[in-house]
Amino acid sequence: MNKNLALKIFEGFSIVRWNDLVRPFDIVEMDKDAEKLFSAYIIGKYEEDRGVKVDWEWMIYASLFDLLRKIALCDIKSPVQRLIKSAYPDEFVRLNEWVLDQYKKLMDDRDLFKRFTVYIGNMSGSIPFAEGQEMTSRIFRAAHKYSTLRELEMISPVNEAARLESIRTQINADLQQFLDLKGLQMLITRQKPFEFLMRIEQLRFQTRWNQTPRVPRTSVLGHSFFVAVLTLLLERETGRQMCRGRFYNNFFSALFHDLPESVTRDIISPVKQATSALPNVVKNIEDQIVARELVPLMDDFYRDEVLYFTNDEFSNRVMLDSHAVHVSWEDLNGRYNEDVFRPVDGRLVRLADHYAALMEAELSIRYGITSRHLVDGRANLLKAYPEGSVINGIDAYQLFHGED
Repeated sequence: MNKNLALKIFEGFSIVRWNDLVRPFDIVEMDKDAEKLFSAYIIGKYEEDRGVKVDWEWMIYASLFDLLRKIALCDIKSPVQRLIKSAYPDEFVRLNEWVLDQYKKLMDDRDLFKRFTVYIGNMSGSIPFAEGQEMTSRIFRAAHKYSTLRELEMISPVNEAARLESIRTQINADLQQFLDLKGLQMLITRQKPFEFLMRIEQLRFQTRWNQTPRVPRTSVLGHSFFVAVLTLLLERETGRQMCRGRFYNNFFSALFHDLPESVTRDIISPVKQATSALPNVVKNIEDQIVARELVPLMDDFYRDEVLYFTNDEFSNRVMLDSHAVHVSWEDLNGRYNEDVFRPVDGRLVRLADHYAALMEAELSIRYGITSRHLVDGRANLLKAYPEGSVINGIDAYQLFHGED
């Protein structure tokens, strides 16, 4: 995986949103994109329940490409971009071409860059959507607008109403075109899906490495999305042709992997490993709390899927006779590489999780904000992948120890 591309994506943790208004907590782009994708998952599941086909592969790639575009254009506010698109369409095309140029050298994966180019064309209107993708795009854009509305609602108590009036009017007007989506209706009217999303939002207020100063500070919510993106890039790096279900399961298993922390809070690794039995004890307690506090908030048509994502989340597994079974990497690529088995590269998700943690520690140390916790954490992560370590087709030693 191109480390420079990973570093560029990590910039999403440093892009401040609503930076001309009072902010009661850190509001950064990575967290916004994470909440957008959780919202898109909920809205998309409601549409699937109504018989609508959702192109999840398109949405997964769109989540990465939309973040990359935002990182490149972070200095241009959305209303300004909208005005450029409507009043100066030729300049808008050139602006998007400039965005692509910023990533041409960072993406060694030519197919990934081609997908990025098509996505930019889709969203600018210069390239038509493939069959079935336009509906998925509506779900994605609805989630984008709704996650912006949620941020507005969070900052409203500390800002004078007059400062927000025009913004609220514009967001509500933008949402009008998506009100046929049942999931969005349920979120706006604060039904059960809203309660579930509220629990997920708690991950936004939980800071990783909370026992030490660090820059940039990262939330559990943003970390979850970053791990999902890294999982996407790593599975492309394996060179394996994965079935659509496996591709989908890997990404959303990564996105949901820290969901239990929304009700248990983050228990740092040294504490979890204070005794030999404590990891299993903590896991059992997490499962009990999730069953009591989170499961009742999930609708039955996606509940089992989310629990499959979060149970035993770092193991390679498939579903056989309604039971999750651990399997090898070789079997994932062989007889179980079919949607019907619901394959998941859990070890790849773990690798992405550890690599994200390494970047969190290493970058803060480079920026001059360090501590024993960060130094020890970085050392332990590097020690976990000695020479010869290969995880689901990835040379983990090279990934963790290779040159920048």
